[in-house]
Amino acid sequence: MTATSPHAKTPQSKIPFRLPYPPERHPDDMTSFDHLSATGSVHHLIQHFGNPDTTLVAGERYMVVRPTRRLAGSRYPDLLVAFGVDPARYKASNGYIIEDQGKPPDFVLEIASPHTGHIDVGAKRNDYATLAIPEYWRFDETGAYHGSRLAGDRLVAGAYEPRPIEELEDGVLQGHSAVLDLRLRWNRGQLEWHDPATGRHIATFEDERAARLQAEARARELEAELRRLRGA
Repeated sequence: MTATSPHAKTPQSKIPFRLPYPPERHPDDMTSFDHLSATGSVHHLIQHFGNPDTTLVAGERYMVVRPTRRLAGSRYPDLLVAFGVDPARYKASNGYIIEDQGKPPDFVLEIASPHTGHIDVGAKRNDYATLAIPEYWRFDETGAYHGSRLAGDRLVAGAYEPRPIEELEDGVLQGHSAVLDLRLRWNRGQLEWHDPATGRHIATFEDERAARLQAEARARELEAELRRLRGA
C-alpha cells in the first residue's frame, strides 16, 4: 500500500539541536515493548505503508512543537505515524519537531500501563488534541488502566470525538483508523492491524518467511527441471 499526504514538502530548516532521549521507562511501562517491538508491529507497519523517504513510523522519542531547553509541552508517544514528512530529520533530531516537519503526526497510539494509564486518557488526550493530531488511539491489554480495551479519537473542529468500536465474534474488539485505513483490533489481549482491502492482518514476519520459503522451493523446482531437460 502507498500512503500519500496533501501536505506541502517538509521545510529544510536548520536543526537547532538534537533532542535528548526520554527518561528511562518505569518497569510498569514495558507493556509498549510487549505489544509493539516484540511483536514486530513497527516493522510490519513500515513495510505495509512503504515510502520510507516520506512516511515515518516511530515512537518512544520526544515530540515537541519546537525545541526548547526545558522541552515545554513535550510528549513521547509509544507509536506515531506521519505521512509526507522527512524521516531523516526525525533521526537527526532524535525526535519529532512539529515546526521542522511542517505538520503534526497523523496518528498516535499509547499502550496502557499501570504507571501511565490515567495520563493516557487524561492529560495526553488533551495535549494531542491541542497539537492537532488527527487521530489518537489507545490499547489496553486488560482494560484495567484505560477503562476500555480499545479506544480511538478523531479530531473534529479542534476536539476529539470517539471512533466507533465494534465487538466481533469471540469478544474481539475492532475500530477503523481513517488516517491509516487500517482496522485496529484487540484480540485476546493482543494488538492487531487488519487491512480492510484484504480482510487479513497486514504482512508479518511469518508471512515474509513463508513467501521466502515458497520462492526458494520454486527456485529448487526450476533448477531440477532444468537439469532434467539438459539430461534428456
